[in-house]
Amino acid sequence: MSKKVNTGPTYREMLKVFVGSIREYKTSSILSMLFIALETCFECVIPFVMSKLINVMQEVNNTDLLNTVFIYSGILLTLAICSFFCGISAGKLSAKASVGFATNLRRDLFTKISSFSFNNIDKFSISSLVTRQTTDVWYVQNAYMMFIRICLRAPLMLIFSIIMSAIMAPKMSWIFLVTIPILIIILAVIIWKCLPIFFRVFKKYDSLNESIEENVRGIRVVKTYVREEYEKEKFNKRSEDIKKDFVIAERLIGLSNPAMMFSMDISMILIIYFGSMVIVNTTSIVDDEIVTALDIGSLSSLITYGAQILSSLMMISMVFVMLAMSIASIRRIYEVLVEVPTIKSVEGSETEVKDGEIIFKNVSFKYKTEAKKFALKDVNLTIENGQTVGIIGGTGSSKSTLVNLISRFYDTTEGEVIVGGKNVKEYNLESLRNAVSMVLQKNILFSGTIKENLRWGNNSATDEEIVEACKIAQADSFVESFPDKYETRILQGGSNVSGGQKQRLCIARAILKKPKVLIMDDSTSAVDTKTDALIREGLKNTLPNTTKIIIAQRINSVQDADFIIVMEDGKIDGIGTHDELLKNNKVYQEIYEIQNRIGGK
Repeated sequence: MSKKVNTGPTYREMLKVFVGSIREYKTSSILSMLFIALETCFECVIPFVMSKLINVMQEVNNTDLLNTVFIYSGILLTLAICSFFCGISAGKLSAKASVGFATNLRRDLFTKISSFSFNNIDKFSISSLVTRQTTDVWYVQNAYMMFIRICLRAPLMLIFSIIMSAIMAPKMSWIFLVTIPILIIILAVIIWKCLPIFFRVFKKYDSLNESIEENVRGIRVVKTYVREEYEKEKFNKRSEDIKKDFVIAERLIGLSNPAMMFSMDISMILIIYFGSMVIVNTTSIVDDEIVTALDIGSLSSLITYGAQILSSLMMISMVFVMLAMSIASIRRIYEVLVEVPTIKSVEGSETEVKDGEIIFKNVSFKYKTEAKKFALKDVNLTIENGQTVGIIGGTGSSKSTLVNLISRFYDTTEGEVIVGGKNVKEYNLESLRNAVSMVLQKNILFSGTIKENLRWGNNSATDEEIVEACKIAQADSFVESFPDKYETRILQGGSNVSGGQKQRLCIARAILKKPKVLIMDDSTSAVDTKTDALIREGLKNTLPNTTKIIIAQRINSVQDADFIIVMEDGKIDGIGTHDELLKNNKVYQEIYEIQNRIGGK
């Protein structure tokens, strides 16, 4: 039995998802297309009226000529004004619709990304998600603008012009029957060649953005090691790689306009030549009047309709080229919009966390299902409400992985994590994470004032509560030393405060949540031992009923805990008090000896 090959989503499936982002701009889109259709109709009628005017001017005498010209000029002016009004209206509405659609699309993308678990984000990578929110949306916006402006205009103009040409000069229409298929074949080949290039380019955009992100985030390290030239060279190489692909694609796309213009010029030459031959050589006298198979007015309109036919084909080619450029972006955005978060709240989930009791039952975890090795293996652990627990171990021993399961940043592969008497999967995610406050290894502060950053922990916190939390976190003294105190603005990434200050502000922010569980993931590594001790003493006195989990590299930071967990290679190597572990745990003994030998700092 042959295996079914997954060819990816169909265009119908993608269209269904993207239509959902148009929403309130459907009316603007439809009206824009309506005005464009009317504009096209007016434009297509003008050559017909012009041919009538030319023929009538040959027939009327001099006395009636001025009146005839005046009447036909009025008709042409009216058609031109109507076409102009419709064009202006269509332009405004299409701009509103395309920009609005792009805004909704960005909002939908951001909302979707916000619902992602760490697993989902790891799947796409941060740089790729940024590219999809910016560059990809821009391409889709331009494609949508092009689509609603031309999807009716070009076909209507093409059909109307072909019909009118066939009516006015049926024997001349063979010229278009030859040129149109040739142009369609050229266009199809160009798109077929360009599509793979654009798919490849957008993956390279992800790599370029990743390079930029790394360089900006690590700018201090780059300057410390004087690696600016290396980073420039790396960036230039990736940028040049994108340029090469775009040059190939643009060269192919650039063939479409010369092909169109060449076909248009050849068609015009053939129409003028054969039309003139028909006028000159196919004359007859009927009732003493000279009659030709093709009059001058019809030839003039035929030339105009020929130009419109080729113009409409050029517009269609532009749409197809734009769609070819954006189809890679459409697929990449679609992938994000239809991605299912691996972690989400179930219907009717629990909204109240009773207390901070934590139980791990036979917990094993790996980051990817196909991974051979577990990051955590056979973890069994009970932490009673209000206890202070220390976690210590070497780099890569999965200390952070263990606590990430408590907040459901990841789900267990095997076993279950119980908080407040219930499996964490039974809780509403928002309720669970409000009850479990984390101060992460990488402390992040956002642009805004210190007070605004602290209120991330509790949006309704009073000024007194903010000050109290900062005192517990030993942050109040340095905040008060700033000229604007709690109104001091934090620059992007917290670049205007030190690492230790940033850590203390993040601890204060976590305290303001008044959590049932407080997890500090190596969050005092940048403060001195005295400040560290004061923070732990403050937490003990002010949060007696909060379960506190302290991950640390220094034994000094955890030795006063109710008990300490020693992690080694994803497993619990030992559990006990400081004194107990010094007696019977080899890993803990080694850490203690090394830290005391170098001063324990």
